[in-house]
Amino acid sequence: MAITVPESIRSSATVGERILFHTLKECLDDDYIVYYEPEINGKRPDFLIIGPYLGLLVLEVKDYTINTLHRLTKNEWIINSKSDGMVTVDSPLKQAKDYMFSVQNLLKKDKNLTHQEGKYLGKLKFPCGYGAVLTRLNQKQCIKTDLYEVAEPTLLLTRDEIDPDHDNFSEELLIEKLMNMFTIPFRLREPLSSEEMNAIRYHLFPEVRISREFKQASPYRDQLLLSLHNLETMDLHQEKLAKQLGDKNRLIRGVAGSGKTLILASRARLIKREHPDWNILILCYNISLSRSIETMVRAKMDEPTDLFEAAAISEKNDCMKGITVKNFHEWLKKDLDITEEQLPTVIEKLENNETILPKYDAVLIDEGQDFKSEWLRLVSLLLNEETYSMLLVEDRAQTINHRGRNYLQNAGLDFRGRSKILQINYRNTSQIINFAWDFYQAHAVSKKVITGTVEGQEIIPPLSTRRKGPDPVLARAASLHEEAQMVARAMKKLHQEKKVPYEEMLVLYRVRRTYKINVINILKSTFKQHQIPYTWVTENQETKRNYKKDDGSAKIFTLDSSKGLDFQAVFIVNADNTPFALEEDNDREAALMYIGMTRAIEYLMISYSGKTEYTDYFDHILKKRQLEEDREVANK
Repeated sequence: MAITVPESIRSSATVGERILFHTLKECLDDDYIVYYEPEINGKRPDFLIIGPYLGLLVLEVKDYTINTLHRLTKNEWIINSKSDGMVTVDSPLKQAKDYMFSVQNLLKKDKNLTHQEGKYLGKLKFPCGYGAVLTRLNQKQCIKTDLYEVAEPTLLLTRDEIDPDHDNFSEELLIEKLMNMFTIPFRLREPLSSEEMNAIRYHLFPEVRISREFKQASPYRDQLLLSLHNLETMDLHQEKLAKQLGDKNRLIRGVAGSGKTLILASRARLIKREHPDWNILILCYNISLSRSIETMVRAKMDEPTDLFEAAAISEKNDCMKGITVKNFHEWLKKDLDITEEQLPTVIEKLENNETILPKYDAVLIDEGQDFKSEWLRLVSLLLNEETYSMLLVEDRAQTINHRGRNYLQNAGLDFRGRSKILQINYRNTSQIINFAWDFYQAHAVSKKVITGTVEGQEIIPPLSTRRKGPDPVLARAASLHEEAQMVARAMKKLHQEKKVPYEEMLVLYRVRRTYKINVINILKSTFKQHQIPYTWVTENQETKRNYKKDDGSAKIFTLDSSKGLDFQAVFIVNADNTPFALEEDNDREAALMYIGMTRAIEYLMISYSGKTEYTDYFDHILKKRQLEEDREVANK
């Protein structure tokens, strides 16, 4: 089943458009993307299809009948319009062809999508085609009326070719015809890669770009300026969601790694483009995450609408003007000049119109599961009643500060019928997310987690993409000193052999010191010994506020401060300090470990030297892996 954007067709679409929409969705494979009425450079073709073996195809749909058509030429058709009488219009094939040329010209500007040498120099690496769909005519009618004399049969689809309810319909013939709607046909020897398909989508739909300042390094990178290997795009589910959120208050609940923060940042840019005079507030719980979100939003706002526009954005024109990004307590203290203890009194005064505080036209909140009801109540009272634009994103499996509540009852926020669930984890490899979820289910105290709830709050089990990677590494050591050495050697190996930059490495710990050892000092001295650049981000409030990912150094974080972040490689050290002996809430400890594991995009390593229920679990996995390896060797 193909992926469609939007997910469902608008209610005012014609019957023919509906039939074609559903047929393409059902008949094409799941690696095809079908866009309905996409806006590209101010133009709106009816359908645009991107497929790995197809290339790019534009379709124009018409509901003409025999009585509608009066006089036809190759480029112009005179039709009998009910409202306007006889009118001359471009033929549907000419319209589709013009749309296709517009798309081609846009994509040719990107060197990564064109041939750079040989007889096809400057040409796109993949075919672009076009066609027309006449939803109220069949093939027999086209033959009888000589319509095929002015419209190439191979570029024309009729009702009997697109309607599964028609006796002559054939899914195989439909796909074959789509594959041949190219005036200069050539079949791709190698399918378009996901990177190339993302590059096409990047240029056609700039509003869904993810333009982070911190980009993944590619060891083979040799392109200057516009190398699409350095660009990320939202996954398709995010793209549809960002476009379809609508106005007013919205709730997004998603699993770890589902891109909730990216959607929030993309949403902020869309709102600012539509309402440049709006005052926008973005809040989260975590100080470090607030800096990460600000970096992400600033980069997206700085990005010109036309990627190839040479003029730089003026420094005087601050792209973040009217956008405030802070963690909740920083905002409370610096912007409102109140303390948390004063909240009940302030809220009461606001409800009685006895005090005035800044108003916001739109509020976007990340880590919503960690916000207290009165925090949300305060925000709702400062939201412009006319715009009432709020986006709240959360993942209750990552709850480390339990805030049992009903949004409507406790905070005055009504999300009924205005919520979306993101269940697909695309950040982590399937090995990492399955490992993390199995751990979470095994160690969250409430058995209800297995069925999807804890403390009455729904927990969403993640669905993994097909992206594969190495199994998480479990390393038992004799001491923390040995652990640190193992971690440092692993970091050096990833850096040298896999070309993973140090700034894409995250080291997580539960506590900085115990009565026996100083965890941080051992890590710092070991990294210095191995000449690994590092930044201890969670050393104090100042280092948290100054956090920047792309500074060339590995980052050292506490588990609970890593929420919302992601790194290519994650190392959880001193895991035998989990569950922490002084923490009574075991659900919180399980959530912390789950959060730490799911920060890893490709590589995850967990090291330990002591004994707890968690390390017993890891030891059991190590024994199971060893038995499987022994069986494989014996069977060879």
